Amino acid sequence: MREIQFREALREAMSEEMRRDERVFLMGEEVAEYNGAYKVSQGMLDEFGPQRVIDTPIAELGFAGIGAGAAMNGLRPIIEFMTFNFSLVAIDQIINGSAKIMSMSGGQYSNPIVFRGPTGNAGMLSSQHSQNFENWYANTSGLKVVVPSNPYDAKGLLKSAIRDDDPVIFMESELMYGDKGQVPEEEYLIPIGKADIKREGNDVTIVSFGKFMKVALQAAEELAKNGVSAEVIDLRSVRPIDYDTVVNSVKKTNRCVVVEEAWPLAAISSELAYTIQRRAFDFLDAPVIRVNSLDLPLPYAPTLIEVILPNVKRTLEAVDAVMYKK
Repeated sequence: MREIQFREALREAMSEEMRRDERVFLMGEEVAEYNGAYKVSQGMLDEFGPQRVIDTPIAELGFAGIGAGAAMNGLRPIIEFMTFNFSLVAIDQIINGSAKIMSMSGGQYSNPIVFRGPTGNAGMLSSQHSQNFENWYANTSGLKVVVPSNPYDAKGLLKSAIRDDDPVIFMESELMYGDKGQVPEEEYLIPIGKADIKREGNDVTIVSFGKFMKVALQAAEELAKNGVSAEVIDLRSVRPIDYDTVVNSVKKTNRCVVVEEAWPLAAISSELAYTIQRRAFDFLDAPVIRVNSLDLPLPYAPTLIEVILPNVKRTLEAVDAVMYKK
């Protein structure tokens, strides 16, 4: 084990898979000459050359379509969006193209492609650069959607995504690229669709994913100071969702709070709340409570951002509510 940054874990995953399989290539804005907008692909152009690390114009619709076509013809592209806000320009290629190719061709074509880049807020970037689309893509049959929360998971999940024969949406966070964590030097894979219990507990289940796992874990630390034992689950992927791990935890703790950055309507937390009441209704001692961003475009002002996004205080209040402490 050694401690490396989130961005380094992603770089190692891509580089290892490109060494392993010559069909894998990286394409996107500033991934080559500039070493990546967030330095995720630093040094990859020098190692793999301009035919496998490819700079593109600011034309997401174009290079997403090129990637989908390349995947149909036997290659395994990694398409980087500078932010998933910009993936909306390419969403037709992803949803009407990549996600549908297998079924519409009667299984004659697969589409082994990874669309990756940062999602959600990154500080003071205002409304058009701070949105969450995990639930949008998770609503699309034919896609897999992965949202890691730490360097170890990011590397293992990205390697699995690159090897997957289905299109995978791989969502990161600008605010996590500098995060450090323990990552093995030897090769490992993490299966897509398997949640991870980051902290075991008995009194309440807190579920989250991506960078808001930090909020969930900080809340669990605060709860422990007051004698409340919280079990914290990291979904890691939101399509497929590991319902069994969540439901089994709720059957043990009898209470659940879901923390998610997205807006509340039709969110991943909505799906979890429904599934928990359907599969564990008789075990619940309180309704499931969701902690989402307020239903507003994210502003620029940091004081307003603090109010709108989920935080530890709101999570603790939700736990108090499911435990009938107020």
